[in-house]
Formats: sequence, structure tokens, C-alpha cells
Amino acid sequence: MARRLRPVGTDFIETAPLRLVFARVVTASPEAVFRALAEDVPGWSEWFSAVTLARPTEDGAGREVRLRGGVRFQETVLVATAPEAYAYRVDETNAPGVRALVEEWRLTPDGTGTRVRWTFATDGTAPYRLALKLGRAGLGRTFRDAVTALDRRLTSTNV
Repeated sequence: MARRLRPVGTDFIETAPLRLVFARVVTASPEAVFRALAEDVPGWSEWFSAVTLARPTEDGAGREVRLRGGVRFQETVLVATAPEAYAYRVDETNAPGVRALVEEWRLTPDGTGTRVRWTFATDGTAPYRLALKLGRAGLGRTFRDAVTALDRRLTSTNV
């Protein structure tokens, strides 16, 4: 059953009780990465293996995302500043223990490519926070694999 989460803003990215931050440099340009993140929402399932469905809602102001294992999210886009930042808040989910969640993707030029930094800012029950801390390495691996697949997709199709 889906539950409403606490409606937090972009300040939560810096103040969340639990922040997991991952970064990777890719060869694609910041503009191409931003387009893939913010404009080609359905394409997420092609490069982010945990995502089985992603679609924009509310004329692009929101997103519906489904993950392997049945987790679902209804999200609100908080920031879409091309080509630097894309952030969204989870408003509703069936994931247990989570109380608030904002994800931010920061894109900065790095040589001829892009440094992609993903911040997973969240709050939840003690078991939820502990599970995320214990799962940090796996979440980092998932991020690295996803960004690597995205880079391959972008550089092979010249998007």
C-alpha cells in the first residue's frame, strides 16, 4: 500500500539525516546527460537496471517510477536546470520505513566529459536507515553500473 511521505524541499539535500553521495566521470557531455535524466524519463529503464518503468506525469512536473521487486514511487520534480542539476522528491511510495526522500543529480564539466554526482537524501525509521547504511556499497555499485550504461548509450547513439 502506498504511503505519503513528508513533503521536503531542496534544502533537504543538505540537511537529511542520511545522505549517500556517489560520483563518476563519464565521456558524454553535461547537456546529453541532462537530457537523458530530465527529458527522456522513459529511457531510464534502458540504462538503470533497477528501473522497470519510468514515465513523466503532470506535464513533466512529476514522475512515476517502478523498480525491480515491486517498489513504486510518485515523485515531484524539484529542480530541472539544464545542464547542471536535476532533482526530485518522492511523494508516495510502497517502500517500508521511508519518511522523506530527495534525489539530486549534479552535472559538472570534467575535461571533455561530465562529472555526475548523485545524492540520495533520506529520512526514515531506524531499520530503514540501518539497511541503507549497510547497503551503501550495493547502492554505489548500482549507481556506477547505471551511469556507465548511460554513458555507453549516449556515446554510441551520439545523443
